Amino acid sequence: MPHEHETLAPAQSTSPEGQAAPAPTPVVPGQPAAPAQGRPAPYDRRSTPPLREVRKLVQKKRDAWWTVLLVDPLATPLVRLTARYTRISPNQITWAALILGLGSAALFALGDWQWIVLGAVVYHLSFVLDCMDGKVARLTGRGSVFGAWLDYIFDRIRVAACAVALMWGQYHRTDNTFYIWLAVLVVFCDALRYINALETFKTRLTMRRQIKARMRAARKAQNSEQVAFMEDLLRANPEADIEQDLNRAAGTTAPADPDEDGTDEPAGAPAAASSPYTYAAEERRGAATAGRVAGDEPGSEVLDDHDPTVKDPSGADLPGAGELGDENTPPLTKKQVIDLQQEFRRKFPLYLRFRSALLRHRIRPHLVSGIEFQMGVFIVGPLFNVVLGATLVSAALMLVFELAIVYKLLLSTRDFGRTLESIPLPPPALAEEQLARVADATGAPYPGQQAQEGRSLALGTQVPAQRGEREAPRSPDSPS
Repeated sequence: MPHEHETLAPAQSTSPEGQAAPAPTPVVPGQPAAPAQGRPAPYDRRSTPPLREVRKLVQKKRDAWWTVLLVDPLATPLVRLTARYTRISPNQITWAALILGLGSAALFALGDWQWIVLGAVVYHLSFVLDCMDGKVARLTGRGSVFGAWLDYIFDRIRVAACAVALMWGQYHRTDNTFYIWLAVLVVFCDALRYINALETFKTRLTMRRQIKARMRAARKAQNSEQVAFMEDLLRANPEADIEQDLNRAAGTTAPADPDEDGTDEPAGAPAAASSPYTYAAEERRGAATAGRVAGDEPGSEVLDDHDPTVKDPSGADLPGAGELGDENTPPLTKKQVIDLQQEFRRKFPLYLRFRSALLRHRIRPHLVSGIEFQMGVFIVGPLFNVVLGATLVSAALMLVFELAIVYKLLLSTRDFGRTLESIPLPPPALAEEQLARVADATGAPYPGQQAQEGRSLALGTQVPAQRGEREAPRSPDSPS
């Protein structure tokens, strides 16, 4: 039986009307596979780009230095050859990586130096395959949510198996019980790194969602303040002459009614827009074009062009400020930049230079992550026969960098709090923001989102997945 991600030869099928069904569209290299009915879209192996283009398509913009320097030079050409000449799927590569990892664990368990050196070489090959599965998925468009889960689980199994086997072999060779505790330390550090990475990602995502919810509520509140309705104004000023107000707002002079005494309209008559059904022509300067200030009416407010009620932390108007719209008004195309790392960069001004120097070579500034920790324990230690020292040093360096990440997150939460405080909201908008936060926490749709999804279904458009159905974010240390 072919694998679920394998390329299938196109076969003629007929529709219920007896017509031949169109063949699935071939996958373009570097693009996700188009959804097909009943079978995966085939990958056109003849369209595999040259190696230089493959590097741009499959290599991450930033990655661990071990991966950039010691894995990608070997893995990327193998990815191109795999996509060009074979039908091996990403999931099959993931299984092969697990099998090699378990093989290295068996070699580690033997304990002698020549065997653990061979185990280190096999472990590195296993890691190369572990990096290849994601790259093949990106190049051929045959990735899947299940494949991401499989890769993550197999990585944890491989690390745990190799840690127990390596330390058991050293304990059996030296009778030093400290190696047993080292096995516990390795498993703990690996779990801590990936749990911390996922929780940090979730925290940052929550902060972004709350800021977006606050700005969305502020935009709606400001738009509602920019709209005035004629019936409300007439209720507050029933003596107004609607026809003369409309003419004055349009810049024309209304002819005097011969039945009237020839006096002008009351000085307090409100201005009006060019349409008798809406009154919003000059709402940002107040309804004062006819000589009356909107702030004179109970419950009304002047919105000055130079004093917007809602601003973002940089002082720029929020999207929608100065425009008339309802809750469905799309935001402006001009994006606002919200910086949640201001305090960190202020405390460490040299960090940006250090980071930029590394990113020019695709190396991320987190120099000792889960990947470097594994390589120190399972490759450097066995190769130089210093398993005990390499494990302790690798664990200590990784914990230092994890504490740095936690400290950076702490400073980011302070910037987050200041950002929220800089976006004031009236009580109704605050209540709506609370509903949005509850929707984020529970995975339920936002208020009004169900109606929008209903309209999307009626129009035949694709509805995005609910929050709880999205693909789980992958750890930054994930090699693929």
